Amino acid sequence: MIEYDVITHFFHLSNSKISYLIQIEEGNHLAHLYFGKKIKCYSGLRSYPRLDRSFSPNPSEALDRTFSLDTMLMEYPSHGNGDFREPAIQLQFEDGSTICDFRYQDYHIFDGKKDLPGLPATYADEKQAQTLELVLVDEVAKLRLILSYTIFKDAAVLTRSARLENLSNQTVAIQRLASSNLDFYARELEIIDLHGAWGHERQLERQIITQGTRVFDSKRGSSSHMQNPFVALVEPTTTEFQGEAFGCCLVYSGNHATIIQKDQYEQTRVVMGINPFQFCWNLGPNESFTTPEAILVYSDQGLNQLSATYHDLFNQHLVRGKYQGKERPTLINNWEATYFDFNEEKLMQIVDEAEKLGIEMFVIDDGWFGKRDDDYSSLGDWFEYREKLNGRLQNIAEKVHAKGLKFGLWFEPEMISEDSELFRAHPDWAFQVPNRSRSTSRSQYVLDFSREEIRENIYQQLTAILDHTDIDYIKWDMNRNMTEVYSAQLPPESQGEVAHRYILGLYDLLEKITTRYPDVLFESCSGGGGRFDAGMLYYMPQTWTSDNTDALARLNIQYGTSLAYPISTMGSHVSAVPNHQTHRVTSLAIRGNVAMSGVLGYELDLTKLTDEEKTSIQEQIVFYKQHRALFQFGRFIRLISPFEKNSCAWMFVSKDQKEAIAFYFRKYAQASFPLETLRLAGLDEAQIYESNGCEISGSEAMHLGLYIDENLTGDYATQMFYLKAK
Repeated sequence: MIEYDVITHFFHLSNSKISYLIQIEEGNHLAHLYFGKKIKCYSGLRSYPRLDRSFSPNPSEALDRTFSLDTMLMEYPSHGNGDFREPAIQLQFEDGSTICDFRYQDYHIFDGKKDLPGLPATYADEKQAQTLELVLVDEVAKLRLILSYTIFKDAAVLTRSARLENLSNQTVAIQRLASSNLDFYARELEIIDLHGAWGHERQLERQIITQGTRVFDSKRGSSSHMQNPFVALVEPTTTEFQGEAFGCCLVYSGNHATIIQKDQYEQTRVVMGINPFQFCWNLGPNESFTTPEAILVYSDQGLNQLSATYHDLFNQHLVRGKYQGKERPTLINNWEATYFDFNEEKLMQIVDEAEKLGIEMFVIDDGWFGKRDDDYSSLGDWFEYREKLNGRLQNIAEKVHAKGLKFGLWFEPEMISEDSELFRAHPDWAFQVPNRSRSTSRSQYVLDFSREEIRENIYQQLTAILDHTDIDYIKWDMNRNMTEVYSAQLPPESQGEVAHRYILGLYDLLEKITTRYPDVLFESCSGGGGRFDAGMLYYMPQTWTSDNTDALARLNIQYGTSLAYPISTMGSHVSAVPNHQTHRVTSLAIRGNVAMSGVLGYELDLTKLTDEEKTSIQEQIVFYKQHRALFQFGRFIRLISPFEKNSCAWMFVSKDQKEAIAFYFRKYAQASFPLETLRLAGLDEAQIYESNGCEISGSEAMHLGLYIDENLTGDYATQMFYLKAK
């Protein structure tokens, strides 16, 4: 899959779907030539054209004025020696200089893929992938830069990361070290990003890329509700089903930045990695620094194909452990049913109803530990609130298991309350700047997870619970972003490392916990979807998609999330009405159809339901269990975007194309409404399917389409289509 031409000095990474071309240019500069659809045989004609450009300087070794780093498509650019665009690397040396000059020296090709030390990343064995390492050196600074590229055998995927090694006897300050840089030749492109807010995550927006610089980033200490570490670049004519699309996704859970720049010659640069804002890593002699992984995906068949590639990659080469590819249980979470006001009797009443409805797992959310009766105390005190629980958690776990349900528990291990035993013993463990006050959020502080002794304390507290309680599921939450990011353990010159060291510390703890408890299903959460990223999925195979459980709001949230992340990773619950976040009243039908389009759960007081509601929920659960593999691991296809229309539709198709389920949603009723036709996708054209007592061919369902029921009335209407091959 990886070739090097010793005559023309280019590297060609390719499989049946994609090609990626790099050339060693004059002076051993690395030029980027191409990323896109498979090229069967590269002739070498794509070399950088020589053209004299005013105000674009020439390297000292250039033979004439026609060679400039300022106009060439670069593989991993720096700044200060000819390229005035956004750099992938910025360093500062002890003499105050900031110029670095990395030149190609060597390469290594090997089968498979290496782990990234201390970082989550995709994985592959020797038969599934091949890796290229390009070695660049700065002879003056005595630095080595290794650019790593892995191409997967059967997928339109290229992963990238960088490692900087200090071979000098001086300390070098890393101010920016990107995971990837991708330069595009002059062409019209648009950018799709996933921004949002709490309860309004991953809203899809598409914009024309114009000259100048645009930054999509988070400075909040997490990947954040506000800006997901994913973007897609598309042609103006690209749709869900046609056109070129280029995805860039960072496997990282902290401060990140994707910088999009269109230069004076209409070329577009995409730099992705750790956010350089207030980042500074002091790299001592004989030390190295490795960046998180960036995952680049190409599609020539629109956004749905791009998403399918990401979904397969994450399910097969990112998610690990017992639940990789395994169907996830339905659950009931007590949070919106009781909030903090519960006791053993109230919880068991919910469990009794859950058993009757066929729900498979019961989860106790916030409020079971310390002296926690509200959100003002006890974070950091991970011991049982026995007066509230009427004894030990294990007693409840045994009763839940006796009912045939699994048992789950909520934790928020990264936080500390001022009113807690842990804070009274160790007030310096919370992030704080000397001689300054601390900001609160939800009346809590952030523990300094860059410090090993703090992580070890939390680890010992968690294991004391988990070792003595039969727990099947853990919801790991994080309910505020970071302020006063300062570590009392580090010297002043190292404070720019704290945010990244926190994430490395978090990953270290997650690796220890998930390794020690391999049978536990972990779900990550950060006020809902505030840390829905590929880094967390490496440790926890699913994420609570949003605290907003309103079905109408979830159409946008889940549609946007699906652009990069698989359905099997999306926790999605049916909740009570009026909805607790939007106060909107919607039917159980639409709440169920939206929640079934993810990992189905419930978050309401089952004891307050009518008999009719219980029957409807029971029917939802039976149907979901029958088709759970299709929902969680079938091919997900977006049909109608809620960001563009008054309606929304998506569908699931089994891998053998024998079975499909499509959901249609209409947001608001309309007088004199037009008849709407839903054209399906992903079916076998020649196959005859049975649907609602009728027979229809795959080609008819996809090209002619199905009429939406004209009897659908009112706001928030929904319809389901089930197709099964005869």
